[in-house]
Amino acid sequence: MSRLQNGETFPSLTVPAVGGGTIALPGALAGSYGVVLVYRGAWCPYCQAQLAGFQRAAEKLAATGIKVVAFSVDDEATSAGTIARHKLSFPVGHSADADAVAEALGAYTNAEPHYLQTTGFLLDPEGRVVNAVYSSGPIGRLVAEDVIGMVDYLKSKG
Repeated sequence: MSRLQNGETFPSLTVPAVGGGTIALPGALAGSYGVVLVYRGAWCPYCQAQLAGFQRAAEKLAATGIKVVAFSVDDEATSAGTIARHKLSFPVGHSADADAVAEALGAYTNAEPHYLQTTGFLLDPEGRVVNAVYSSGPIGRLVAEDVIGMVDYLKSKG
């Protein structure tokens, strides 16, 4: 398994979406800067804080032209509870296959119970990796304010 490098095209990945349908990446983010948040699960307070932080920044993210998606191995009911708890307005996927996602993205996994460790990506409008954050444990993750600052900087160069 190899980690994604800056400039690489984000691989095709599809996860079930809460409420029906699927989230097909990177297509769901095409034409905008995009953030992909792979989170450990509803039980992880760090993950919940990250999701809530991206929701608090939703207006600023949208104004900057950044779309967000998130997913975990949690089942649909648990993921729906996360959406409700934080009033998430961005798409959230559920029931991700930890091994398939780890193989595609290079994400770390936990053996028992089996779940994905926190992994985050900032993608450019063409679906290429601008920044990847891999964590092997509960801490170390993308922060909404940093993402907004980086996209503002990239646009100013552009």
